[in-house]
Amino acid sequence: MPADRFSTATRLKALGEQAAARVHRVKRRPRRNRLTGRAALLALVVCALVVALAYPMRQYISQRSTIADQRRKAQDVAAALDRLRDEKARWQDPAYVRQQARRHLHFVMPDETGYLVQDGSGARAAPKGVEAAELPWYDKLWDDVDRADHAAAGR
Repeated sequence: MPADRFSTATRLKALGEQAAARVHRVKRRPRRNRLTGRAALLALVVCALVVALAYPMRQYISQRSTIADQRRKAQDVAAALDRLRDEKARWQDPAYVRQQARRHLHFVMPDETGYLVQDGSGARAAPKGVEAAELPWYDKLWDDVDRADHAAAGR
């Protein structure tokens, strides 16, 4: 009788495992590493694409921002141009010119009497709360002449 390498118990155990595997369809797969060569290559390609596209994307976003700023500036300039056109149209109206001459230059029409109210001190200074820009042009001119005269006399 030839000598068996395995005992009967060992053979029966092996046959039982094979039968159980067939019944339960349990297959033992060899354990594989999760990171395969293909996955590593894919990760490398994705990283290379990210690095290659980072600078152009930053430039694109920067240029879009610049374009938006320029469009806002163009809208502001267009609005200012509209205001200036409106003002030019107002200056074409003789009634508006007369109104501005009365207000800023203190002009009076013929047969009208112009009055300037002073505080009684005799000084030609701006009243309290009134800035020099609100003085009539002739008062500004005379004040400049007085200051120049005092500066020349002080030498």
